[in-house]
This record gives sequence, structure tokens and C-alpha cells, in this order.
Amino acid sequence: MPCATQIRCELPPTAGLPLAFCDYARKPVLALRDALVCWPGLPDPVFACSGTAALAVALRTLARRAPTRTTVVVPAYTCPLVPLAARLIPSLHVRVCDILPGGIDFDPQKLAAMCDERTLAVIPTHLGGRVADVETAIAAARNCGAFVVEDAAQAMGAFAQDGRSVGLRGDAGFFSLAAGKGLTTYEGGILVSRDSALRAELAATAREMLRFDPLLTLRRNLELLGYWLLYTPSGLRLAYGRNLRKKLAAGDEAGAVGDRFHLADIPLHNLDALRLRVAANALIRLPGFLAAGRERAAERRERLTGLNGVLVIADRAGTDGIWPFFMVLLPAKEQRDRALQKLWRAGLGVSKLFVRALPDYDFLAPFTGRGDAEDCRNARDLADRMLTISNTPWLGETAFCRIVQELKDSL
Repeated sequence: MPCATQIRCELPPTAGLPLAFCDYARKPVLALRDALVCWPGLPDPVFACSGTAALAVALRTLARRAPTRTTVVVPAYTCPLVPLAARLIPSLHVRVCDILPGGIDFDPQKLAAMCDERTLAVIPTHLGGRVADVETAIAAARNCGAFVVEDAAQAMGAFAQDGRSVGLRGDAGFFSLAAGKGLTTYEGGILVSRDSALRAELAATAREMLRFDPLLTLRRNLELLGYWLLYTPSGLRLAYGRNLRKKLAAGDEAGAVGDRFHLADIPLHNLDALRLRVAANALIRLPGFLAAGRERAAERRERLTGLNGVLVIADRAGTDGIWPFFMVLLPAKEQRDRALQKLWRAGLGVSKLFVRALPDYDFLAPFTGRGDAEDCRNARDLADRMLTISNTPWLGETAFCRIVQELKDSL
């Protein structure tokens, strides 16, 4: 029986890039800013303490360009931090738009109806490394004079049809450097734009909003050190698995997933030089790491979709996403729940991405509304039928076969 099955080891729910001693010890060949220009082609990126902070900087900048526009449109199934980031700007309000059945993209008709003269920005999401339909968001936004901000938090290293990195098709885009997102500074964010004038405005807003915080800087450096030491199958049992099973035993799925947040808890500060140095060194290994993940995903995705009625959310034609995990849709909620009953606690990297659709989080109720919540059937269906399977290289063949068998037995 594999070690993960016995919970002697714990696999992460997503395929983050492990750190190495040399990431701390050596001087980078290129500073992170310059390295990101070389690959994946991000022009003059702006750094923030998190993807959430990066989005807040973008929205404040755009709100200054269009002060009469006060609403931000987000997918009804996405990270709860996205609407909270918008509410960090007091003048802004959030509208949630339903998605297409069995996918992650906006429903085009509902999005078009929702965009009006009050809309500041539309935020398509490259969820789970998949390349989203940004073109539909751009069409709806341009029709009413709004901006587009690409949420590429989970998609660094993914490329659109034109061969450019995601995050560069809209007016602005942002990436997360949180733990497990591929490249990491434990917490961190990157903000980009193709427009040089807008880049300058984003950088100015970042300097205004993000100030040096010595205590948070110390804390994040200690957490990054812990990531280096404990982001292993044995270390994750202590750092992740124990708390996961404790929360699940208490019936606290939101706590187990880690998608319960509060507006007052979102910090706004700078990324420090040490973490930027570590990330610059680690970035050298990221393209090869992602390429291996794509190769592994191609074979395993076929085996998952060979199960009766099972769907794995994939890339659109001509795009090249990354595969930190598989987003797997089972035919019915009951079948998904049966599979999770066996797999979520097993240490095999099976989880939920987000526990529910945005309108169904109690703590988001003050920030979303205007009747949108009643029209999110597809987002709720996605939340009900989806589970995620890690694409970490530590998930061996024996363990993956067990996952496939448990899914098969649940159908």
C-alpha cells in the first residue's frame, strides 16, 4: 500500500514548484523583473504582496481613469478573494455573472446584459491553469466602455492562441505567487499590462498603496522558509494534512479548503528583496517543471475522461494552459460526494477547489447582490459536481490508480 494511502505522506492539492537551497544561496542570473520579461514575456511587471493586492491596485488605477464607473463583474465561480479585492476600493461594487454549463467562462448573453455604463471592469478567470475565453469578456466590456482585467492567479506559464502569456490580452492582468501556485514567494502577486502608459499608472498606484511592513515581511520570509523545508510529501503531513482532517472532521469544508476570508485581513505591503531573489532563482526551473506537468496531464486526463460520464475541464483549441491540478466533473453531486468521502482525507491530493459559488458564501453577502445571486445555476452546478486531483509529480502511478478506481466506484 503506498505511503500516501497510509497518510504517512501527504500530497498537496496542487503542483507547486519546490524550492531548493540554491534558491537562497546564489545570486540570480537575472532579477525577477527582468527574468519575467524573458519568460513568460511579462513586460515590466509590478510586484505586490499577493494576487489580491495586485488586483486591488489594478482596480484603483482604473477607477481613477473612469470615476463614474462603480461596478466590477466577476464569474460566479471563482476565488472569494476576487470580490473582496474589489471592495478594498470603497467606491466599487461587485456583480456576479453566471458561467457556461460545465466550464469556467462567462455566459456571453448574461455578461452582455450585465455590462452597462456603470461597469468599470470585467474579470475573466484563467481558473486552474486553463486559458479562459478573454475575447468574450473584451467584447462585452468594449461595448459599454469598460476595462478587462485578467485573473491569471493560477496560470503563470499558460499561453493564449497568439502565443503570448495569459494576462496580456485585456487591459491588465495579475498572477499569484502564493504557496502552491507554481512559482512562489509564499504570498505575492504580479501585475502586468501591454499598455506602457497604464503600466506607469499601475506602478504609481502600487507605490501609493503598498508600503513596507517589517513584521509582515519577517513573517512571510519565515513562512517561505517553512515552505522550502516542509513542501515535501512527508512535511506536508504536518503542514497541511493534520489541519485538513481536523477541519473535515468538524464539518468545516470552507476551513479545510481555506476559502474563508475577511476584508480586514487582507494585507497591503511590498514584496521584499530576499523573496524576490528566491523567486528569481526558482523561476529558472519553472518552464521545465510545467512542461513535465503538461506531459503527465495529457496521459492522465485521457484515463479520467474514459470513465463513464466524467468530464475534465480542458483548454480551448490553440491555447496552452498549465496543469497544477485536474478539475474533474462527475455526473451528479451525489457521485462527487461519494468520491470525496473516500479520497479527500486519504492524503492523495484530492480536494475541492472552492466549496461553493460566490453568492453562497455568507461572508460575501455584503459585497455581492443586486439580484445576481438568483441567476447562477451553472456556477452552483459546477461547485456541486467538481472535485480536483493534484497533478503533483509526487502522485505516483499506484496512488493515481486508486483515485481512478474510487471515482469509478462512485459512479
